[in-house]
Parts: sequence; C-alpha cells; structure tokens
Amino acid sequence: MEQWEPHTVTSAEVVRPGPVAALAALFDDGLPAPGAGDALPRLWHWVALPHWPVSSEVGPDGHPRRGTFLPPIELPRRMFAGGEVAFHGDLRVGETIRRESTVESVKEKSGQSGALVIVAVRTRLFGDGGELRVDERQDLIYREAGPTPSPGERTEAERGAVERAEVERAAELRPVGRPLRRADAWAYDFSTDPTLLMRFSAATANAHRIHYDWPYATRVEGYPGLVVHGPLMTLTLAEAFRLERPDDAISRLTHRNMAPLFCGQAASVRGRPTADGVALDLLGPDGAGVRTAVNIVPSSETAVQAS
Repeated sequence: MEQWEPHTVTSAEVVRPGPVAALAALFDDGLPAPGAGDALPRLWHWVALPHWPVSSEVGPDGHPRRGTFLPPIELPRRMFAGGEVAFHGDLRVGETIRRESTVESVKEKSGQSGALVIVAVRTRLFGDGGELRVDERQDLIYREAGPTPSPGERTEAERGAVERAEVERAAELRPVGRPLRRADAWAYDFSTDPTLLMRFSAATANAHRIHYDWPYATRVEGYPGLVVHGPLMTLTLAEAFRLERPDDAISRLTHRNMAPLFCGQAASVRGRPTADGVALDLLGPDGAGVRTAVNIVPSSETAVQAS
C-alpha cells in the first residue's frame, strides 16, 4: 500500500450491442431490446462496457489481481457495496465513448466481522463530442473471509454426508424462467438460479467465483451458497422502475447493498414514492431484510425541481 498510488485510466470503448441484448434476454420482461442507435437504458452501461482482463492478470478469486488500478489489499472478500450515478445524457448502442476511471479514496475501518477496507472508484463517461454523459462513484468493500470448517474437523463419513447434501441442494436449483414477475403496482417477485447468475457474469465480464463456483463460494469464502451479484440486484430495481415508468428516464440513482442474497432464495421488489422520486428495496425471503436499497430521481422530477 505504501508504494501504490492511484492513477487515472482512460480508454475509448464501444457501447456493445451483444451484452445489451444478453441483458434484455436475461430479464425477458417484455420490453424491446435496445438496438443500434437506440438510447441505452439507464445503468445498463454496467453491461454494455465489459472489460475482460487477460488471463495472466486474474487473481485467485476471479477478479483482476490487485495492485495496479486497485490497491493491493490483502483481505479476501470483495463486495459491491453501493454508490451513486448521475446521468447527464443518453449513451447509445454502438457509439464510441471515452471512459475515465480513478480511485478516489481508500479507507480502512473495523466492523463487526473484523477489518475492512472501503475503496471508492469514480468513473466518468464522455460522448464523442467530449460532453459528460455519466458521472459515477462505486464503493467496493474488502473484508476478512467468513469461517469455513476445516476438513480435519470432520470424519470421512461426515465429509461424504456434507458433499451429498451439497449435490442434492444444487440439483434442486431449477431454472426460474423470467426472474422478475409483477405482482402489483411497484411490487415484483424476483427469482434466481445458477444459469441466470452465469449468464449475468458472462454479460458483465464478471469472473468473481462466488457467483458460479459452488465449492469456492462455500468452502473458501464461507458463504452458504452461490452469491447473487450486487450489480444484478441494483439493475433489477432499476428495471422495475423502467417497467413502471417506461417513458421516464433516471436522472440520478443512489444504491446500497445491505446484505447478500443467495441463489435460489425467494426475493421481492417493493417501491414507494418519495419527496424527490422513488425508493425501491429488494427484500429477502418472506419479505424480511433489505438486501439492496435504491433511490431514484427521474428526469421528470428533475425538470419540476429546476422549474
């Protein structure tokens, strides 16, 4: 950490139609897939601008090795904690944009689960005329690993029973079909399965093993199962907004991941009007516990405030 210094990375990138079509197919919610020249739905730049590192740069958890753009933090667990996005204009499918990214801050803290580090990354996206389209901050949290049982603490029979239970549990995770189903106004059911997580990982160039590698997720990082992507949970809330208000774009969005959601767990989306827009929550099984919270200021609300 003493030798590492933050620096700005600039690149020219194409808003790719392939990942955009992949996300539209994943949601399968009846809205048309954006094509060449169409405005990109707000927040879909997370999918439309994927970056695959070369294989020699991949770390043991599937993410790029730390110490170049991101600081060399040794804590093993990485989580997408939240952030804020301001939209100043549309990105369009097929256009070339300029991306500028930098690490704004690195903060060491101590939480209930031990040491943690919060890294804030700022990314700005510019159109071909140099105009700012998107200004975003993402917060990443690095934490200590959860407790995992040592193989030596179990007998051979106990290890076999655990492995059989894991196989049976994995076999029970059937395809869910459409992941987002409307129950009422601003109310949706959200379901996941391993194939859905794999498809989202592929569309977003996210090779983090907790989303597709069951033994790694459970036996190395100590989770009870595959972990649903934080960006997928946030995008699901933004998609619920788009379904409720298809003609209203998002001007500003703040998001926070409060707790993990695991593959196959039942979840639901609930939204409510606020003084300046709409608040949406992704709730865990039986409607308990907020997993992800999003506050959205629509363009219409921004226009009203400006007037």
